Amino acid sequence: MTVRVMLVSPAMSEELREARFGGDGPLDEAGARRARAAAGAVARVDRFLSGPSRRCRETAAELGAAAELGAAAPPAEVLAELGDWDMGRWRGRRLDEVGVSEPEAVSAWLSDPAAAPHGGESLLALCERVGGWLRSLPDDTGRVLAVVEPAVARAAVVHALSLPAEAFWRLDVAPLTLTELSGRAERWNLRCGRPLSADSG
Repeated sequence: MTVRVMLVSPAMSEELREARFGGDGPLDEAGARRARAAAGAVARVDRFLSGPSRRCRETAAELGAAAELGAAAPPAEVLAELGDWDMGRWRGRRLDEVGVSEPEAVSAWLSDPAAAPHGGESLLALCERVGGWLRSLPDDTGRVLAVVEPAVARAAVVHALSLPAEAFWRLDVAPLTLTELSGRAERWNLRCGRPLSADSG
């Protein structure tokens, strides 16, 4: 059987706008409005999941109102495995700020997938964690919708297509876009970057 995994990036928040590492603030007003507008574009699914960040959970709550998910759809199941990239002591800081105070550490982080100068996860560890979740999906899983941070969607693509970890830096995931993986463990096809609605840009 074919598993279909639909990864939706959360709507805009102030932390996303400011490019802060692992910020966990709420959606901003425009982001919440766009998430509500996108709800009708969500297809019926067998499992509805969310990463644990506030913006993922709030986006999932807005999308859960979609008629296709059912009027009495339960809240998304929050999975720790779908959590954002753990940036350790850089959490909440902007990349430009860290680049000024720790230029050598940032250089190592950007060039070495095994480096974790912030004390959190390395890029390799992130890709392995997200890849482990994909591998754990049974063949009869059906259709899964998961609202996840952009880094998680990018790591999923790296794992699913057996790309080198460095390819992570060449992938962009915009707010409220859909990255679709279909297939099964070790054999995935990709469809990426589709906006959930015309208003999601």
